Amino acid sequence: MKKILMIATGGTIASQRGDNGLTPLITSDQLLEYVPAARQFCHIDALQLFNIDSTNMQPGHWLQIAAAIREHYTQYDGFVICHGTDTMAYTAAAISYLVQNSKKPVVITGAQKPIDLEITDAKTNLLDSLRFASCHKAHGVTIVFDGKVIAGTRGKKERTKSYNAFSSINFPYIATIQDGHIIFYLDDKQLQDKPVTFSNHLNPRVALLKLIPSMQSGVLDYLAEHNDAVIIESFGVGGLPTYDGDDFHQTIKRWVDAGRVIVMATQVTNEGSNMSVYEVGKTIKRDFGLLETYDMTLEAAVTKLMWILGQTSDPDKIRKIFYETINRDILFTGSVTET
Repeated sequence: MKKILMIATGGTIASQRGDNGLTPLITSDQLLEYVPAARQFCHIDALQLFNIDSTNMQPGHWLQIAAAIREHYTQYDGFVICHGTDTMAYTAAAISYLVQNSKKPVVITGAQKPIDLEITDAKTNLLDSLRFASCHKAHGVTIVFDGKVIAGTRGKKERTKSYNAFSSINFPYIATIQDGHIIFYLDDKQLQDKPVTFSNHLNPRVALLKLIPSMQSGVLDYLAEHNDAVIIESFGVGGLPTYDGDDFHQTIKRWVDAGRVIVMATQVTNEGSNMSVYEVGKTIKRDFGLLETYDMTLEAAVTKLMWILGQTSDPDKIRKIFYETINRDILFTGSVTET
C-alpha cells in the first residue's frame, strides 16, 4: 500500500462551533479518525503545520507547506493537504509553483462543513483525496473536492455554501471520483520526465486592482507605489478607460518606466482576456508592453507573479517565465503573437 502524509492547516474541515462562530480546533490525528476506511488502501501519517482559518493564510504559510513536502518527499508516495476553502485556490496555485514536476501527487482538499457534523462533505472529500493520492497514475498538484480532480492552477471557488464549491476554469477536470473509483479524463505522463523542483522564495508585494466605472487612476498610483507588481482586473476581454486627460495611460507609463510590473486580467471568470480585440486594450498593451493573463485564473496569476518576483526583477525574464506553462496554468505559450 502507498504511504501518504496528510498535512493539516486548519479550515472549516477542522472547525468546531464556539461562541464566536466556527474555529479550527480539530487536530490532524483527529481528522483521520473520521475516515477509517482509508486504512484499507494506504498507510497514513499526519502532520499538523498550523490550525488557522484560511482567511488568515499568507505567503509565509505557503512556504511552510512547500518546505514540509520537500522535507518528507522521499519518505512518502503522496501528500494530502487539508485546508480551508476560502483561499484554497490561491494555496493550490502557489504550491503548483513552489513544487513543480512532482511525480508524486500533492492533493489539496477541504470541506464546506466541519468533519465532526453528522451531515458533512468533509469525510467524502478527505477519503477521496487520500484515495487519489494513493493512485499510481496521479501526480502533480491538484484540488480534490466534491468528486472532482482539478489542476492546482485552475481551481476557483464559485459557491460559498454548496458542496460543489469549486470549478475548473478554462481547463477540463483531470478526473472524477465516484463510489471509490477514479475516472481519468487527462493523463500527461510526459510531464513526469522532468525532475521535481522546489522553490523557497516568494515576493508578496503583488497587488490587485479591480476596475469599476469612474475609477480614477490615483488608485493605481497608490498600489504601484507600495508594490512591485499590480494586476488590473479589467472589463470583458481587457482594456483601460480613456477618460478626459488619459490619466490611466499616463499612470501606466510612469510606473512601467519606474520598473513596476503591470499585468492585465479580466473580471470575467471564463474564456480569458484578449486585449487585441478593442482599441482600449490594444493601444495600451502595444504602447507599454503590458503582460496579459489570457486564460489564467486570477489566483494563478497572483501567485505566479509572487513566485517569479521571488526569483528575478529582470523584465525580460519575468515576461518569459510568466508565459511558460506550469501545471497547466496557461494555454498561451508564446505561439500567439502579442500585439
